Amino acid sequence: MLATTAEVLARPDADERWLTGFERERLQRFRRDGDRDDYLAAHLLVRYCAAAHLGTEPAAIAFGQQCPGCGSTVHGRPYLTDRPGTHLSLSHTHGVIAAAAGPVPVGVDVEYLGRRDSAPATLQHVLAPAEAALVQGHPDPAAAFLRLWVRKEALIKLGRATLDTLGELDLSHLPLDPPAAHRDGDLHYLELTTAAAVFTAAATVPVRLREL
Repeated sequence: MLATTAEVLARPDADERWLTGFERERLQRFRRDGDRDDYLAAHLLVRYCAAAHLGTEPAAIAFGQQCPGCGSTVHGRPYLTDRPGTHLSLSHTHGVIAAAAGPVPVGVDVEYLGRRDSAPATLQHVLAPAEAALVQGHPDPAAAFLRLWVRKEALIKLGRATLDTLGELDLSHLPLDPPAAHRDGDLHYLELTTAAAVFTAAATVPVRLREL
């Protein structure tokens, strides 16, 4: 699902009380109202998404998070505490949010179009040499970099990459201006560019976008 923060929070059934204690604690730490609203909307949207996938009510979703690195349950990868066979992913940025749920690992990322950094130092850290060459030769290098960045973020959430290995992950064989849905080996991508953001969802089965 892809939506704006305003759309989610305007729903009559959007209820902050669905959040767990650790989510509400995190919510209170945000200093900016916009950041707080994005976090709340994303954590509601992932419940709507999981409920639609499972055929249940959002209030019944038993949401949890766990860090694969340190094992903490107050941050990290989202999951359903009572349904280990259902996989979740969520992302939020500057009023735009995305979420996914499915029977196999899935990753989503959405980035605000205003966030564009294609400086050489950034390219070297994040991109493989072939990717950097594609970005530098593209008519809009910043937009090309952002497309690669959201793909890699989605793959991190899918479990196919880490922040430390982004420069080793070479996606230069994928088109920078792809059709909305396309495939790469066992991965299926859904990629969109809206007026405000760039979005990528990656999964090991076909993905289908639903609007909120």
